[in-house]
Amino acid sequence: MRHAPALLLAASLLAPAAARGDGPSPSPSQSAQARPPALEVTIDRSKVDLKGRQIEVRLSRAASKVRIKVLGQSGAVLAEEEKPFSGAAAGSPLAVTWSPSSDEPVARIEVYGYDTAGYWAGIAIIPWNVSIPHEEVQFETGSDVIRAPEVPKLEASLQKIAEVVAKTSELGKITLFIVGHTDTVGSAEHNLTLSRRRARAIAAWFKGRGVKLPIAFEGLGESAPLVKTADQVDEPKNRRVDYILSIEPPRLPSSDASWKAL
Repeated sequence: MRHAPALLLAASLLAPAAARGDGPSPSPSQSAQARPPALEVTIDRSKVDLKGRQIEVRLSRAASKVRIKVLGQSGAVLAEEEKPFSGAAAGSPLAVTWSPSSDEPVARIEVYGYDTAGYWAGIAIIPWNVSIPHEEVQFETGSDVIRAPEVPKLEASLQKIAEVVAKTSELGKITLFIVGHTDTVGSAEHNLTLSRRRARAIAAWFKGRGVKLPIAFEGLGESAPLVKTADQVDEPKNRRVDYILSIEPPRLPSSDASWKAL
C-alpha cells in the first residue's frame, strides 16, 4: 500500500490541533501593562516537505527559536530539533529540517515557536494519508451510473478501506476523499462536470454501504492526468477515481476546486 505524503499538506489543507503555552511570569511593572496579543505560530503547508525533511514556520512576533518533534506511526519519536533564529522579523519564513532515526512514516509533527520575550506557542500537524489501490469502476460513456458488474470492484475497495482504518484510527478523525478524473475526449467543462458526478456516485455508494467515516468528493476533469496527452485523446489511465484516506483534506491543484461533503 502506498503511503502518500499529504501534502497535499498545502496551506489550506490542514486543520491543525493547536496548543498554546504561557511565557515568563510578568514582573510587577509589567503586570500594569497590557499583555501583548497571543503569539501565533503558522505553518505553510505547501512548504511541508516530508521527503526533504523540512518544514517552514512563521511567528506573529520576532522569533527567538523554533523547536520541532517528529513522531512516527508507532508513536516513536523520530527526531527532535531546535533551531535559533536570533530575532527574525515577525512573519519571516523559518525553515527547520530534521534527521529521523528511522524510515518509519511520519504521523505527527509538533512545532513550538518562541518569541524574543520568551513567550511560546505550539501547533501540531498530522501529515498522514493513504491512497487506496483499487480496480477502476468502468462507467458507460457520459454516465455516472454504477452498473451491477462493477460493484465487486467497489466491495473490494471497501474492504481495503476498512483494513486501513482499523489499523490507524488512533491517529485521529479520518476522512475518505474521492477524486474523479477524465481523459481529454470532450470539452473541459463537460469533463469537469462528469468527473464530479462520478466521484459523487462512488462516494454515495460507499456511504450507502455503511461507511461511517466522513466522506468528501471532488472532480478535476482532465486537469490532472496521469499521462499527458493532446486534446481529444482517449487515454484509459486518465479515466480514474482516487480513494484517499486522510486526517487533513488533501491539497487540490486548482483554486476553483473544493471538497464537497456528501
